[in-house]
Amino acid sequence: MTADTTVEPAAAPRRRGDADGRTTRRSPLRRLLGRPEMGALVGAAAVYALFYAVAPTFRQLDSLSTVLYQASTLGIMGVAVALLMIGGEFDLSAGVAVTTSALTASMFAFQLTLNVWSGVLVALVLSLAIGALNGVLLVRTKLPSFLITLATFLMLQGLNLAVTKGITGNVATDSIRDMDGFDQARAVFAATLTIGDTQLRITVLWWLGFAALATWVLLRTRYGNWVFAVGGNPESARAVGVPVAFVRISLFMTVGLAAWFVGMHQLFAFNTVQSNGGIGNELLYIAAAVIGGCLLTGGYGSIAGPAIGAFLFGMANQGIVYANWDPDWFMFFLGAMLLLAVLLNLWVRRQATRR
Repeated sequence: MTADTTVEPAAAPRRRGDADGRTTRRSPLRRLLGRPEMGALVGAAAVYALFYAVAPTFRQLDSLSTVLYQASTLGIMGVAVALLMIGGEFDLSAGVAVTTSALTASMFAFQLTLNVWSGVLVALVLSLAIGALNGVLLVRTKLPSFLITLATFLMLQGLNLAVTKGITGNVATDSIRDMDGFDQARAVFAATLTIGDTQLRITVLWWLGFAALATWVLLRTRYGNWVFAVGGNPESARAVGVPVAFVRISLFMTVGLAAWFVGMHQLFAFNTVQSNGGIGNELLYIAAAVIGGCLLTGGYGSIAGPAIGAFLFGMANQGIVYANWDPDWFMFFLGAMLLLAVLLNLWVRRQATRR
């Protein structure tokens, strides 16, 4: 019997960081660059530096308060839209849904001479119902959310104008300033806080609170894992027990909830509502989410990114005014900013994942 002279091949030398047999870990810098919100953060820093240099008024605390207010009304909707986009869907009716909510609350309370809180509650039910309808239609018909919510957008736009003119005889609602419950509702949805010598709208605090809550839900709960799974691959998610239909419907209802809140702010901040408001704002919500790193294909993104994207929009909106630039260039500036942010996000992700 001969001895076994087989020589085992020498083990390949492990690279530094492969002590546990896994691939090399990315450095902290690459992990940081790989965050969805990094492109938006770099872009926001650049825009802030630009207006800080060219517009002395922009440097004042009161100006920052105004920028934050502009960002907050966009950012509250941006939080919900970002969650929906991470889940792989769109909602083109989000802009006019805000106006629908405000119109409903105002006309219901005014025409029936009720406490304004009754209108607020009816508007909440309607906003959630619109979101649920979008979700159910998506789940039942399998049509793209783009088409479903585009149809909802057109119907709500027509209803807003037709119903308002039919009930009030005008394109705007009547003032509810002197109605019961107005001051209490205004304190919740549209109060102005004084901090030192600066006034801050309460929507800024609501925005930051909603963003913090959504971040916790997305990163620390099972539901957050479901959102990522549904946005990444719904069939695979369904195969492992994720309730895909529930997630999609609930995400659309979340957009409805945000639309209700922003609608209530507009109502109690300005007392009346124009029936043609909100058209086009849905694109700003989506743009804030995309600038913040949310992919159009779903399954990737964060809440911090869209929050930064909303702040970037707020800076651009007010910075152009403070710099005495021609406001007619505002939308061009926003479009260029969106394109540059998307390209920057793409470059940052490629750099972060390159070996």
